[in-house]
Amino acid sequence: MNVKDFYFDLPQELIAQDPLEDRSASRLLVLDKETGEIEHRHFREVLSYLKQGDCLVINDTKVIPARLFGVKEGTEAKIEILLLKRKENDIWETLVKPGKKAKVGTVISFGDGLLKGTVVDVVEEGNRMIQFSYQGIFEEILDQLGQMPLPPYITHQLQDKNRYQTVYAKHEGSAAAPTAGLHFTKELLEEIEQKGVTIAHVTLHVGLGTFRPVKVDEIENHHMHSEFYVVEESEAEKINATKKQGGRIICVGTTSCRTVESAATETGLIKAGTGWTEIFIYPGYQFKILDCLITNFHLPESTLVMLVSTLAGREHVLHAYEEAIKERYRFFSFGDAMLLTDIREKESRREEGE
Repeated sequence: MNVKDFYFDLPQELIAQDPLEDRSASRLLVLDKETGEIEHRHFREVLSYLKQGDCLVINDTKVIPARLFGVKEGTEAKIEILLLKRKENDIWETLVKPGKKAKVGTVISFGDGLLKGTVVDVVEEGNRMIQFSYQGIFEEILDQLGQMPLPPYITHQLQDKNRYQTVYAKHEGSAAAPTAGLHFTKELLEEIEQKGVTIAHVTLHVGLGTFRPVKVDEIENHHMHSEFYVVEESEAEKINATKKQGGRIICVGTTSCRTVESAATETGLIKAGTGWTEIFIYPGYQFKILDCLITNFHLPESTLVMLVSTLAGREHVLHAYEEAIKERYRFFSFGDAMLLTDIREKESRREEGE
């Protein structure tokens, strides 16, 4: 399958630059994954598409202020780094700009020496391994010096860094937010639970591999970067109980989807544990756990569009994107949302008087 099969033309002005004041006021395009039927709603109306016995799976990772600006010692040349993965002994895999100024042995100073980093290795795709030295607690220094790693297509300054976190963010470690979760408020989550929907927490620390462009023509040749995930025993039990009782698993975001599918067994249940996943979901893949998906609108030719197309079909998804562009939906991280579900089932429940 060719990467060009997932291209669509997106007007630049539809890329959302700022989050809405009310998270749940975003628009929601509902796509029937079987028929391609479309409904236009607001996000808070997602409640009417959920039913008692369903399980909503959310990714409770927390974005760290992973963007640091420093100077190269000895030359005062400006260097920007993005923290990607924490290794041992205060060593991080990082993305460095400009890379040519960061050879092995280079020392970078941040915050007038409050934090220092030494380049100790150059790895895949030119990423740098940097060992940090500091006095005190790394997380506190990072909170003081770092900035939220907003995607490059967002050019506006973020006024409140909490708006690039979900309301349920808990475990620090992501270089990007699981943005489908940004639409939920605590009040909406309470309403969902009151309806009899189970909420299961998983953790996947989002790396940049999810957003890297596909540089090969045939998508089967694309390699995903690994990301760390955790599924606790209690949360696996919630998901498995829902599956056994015939309920639906509704993942919030592609990160939750990739987590449950990575932890899935051949019997269609999920296994608790931790690990690194390089799962790449594209058309032809058979879902083992996921039934429905809440997600944002994604970049053309991205692995995320490919994942969504696996669930609802490429033609249905690209037609829904055309409709979203025509209706002036807001795209990408701070944009509107999609729900890929079974609209007909909702209609039959309405006729039964639910």
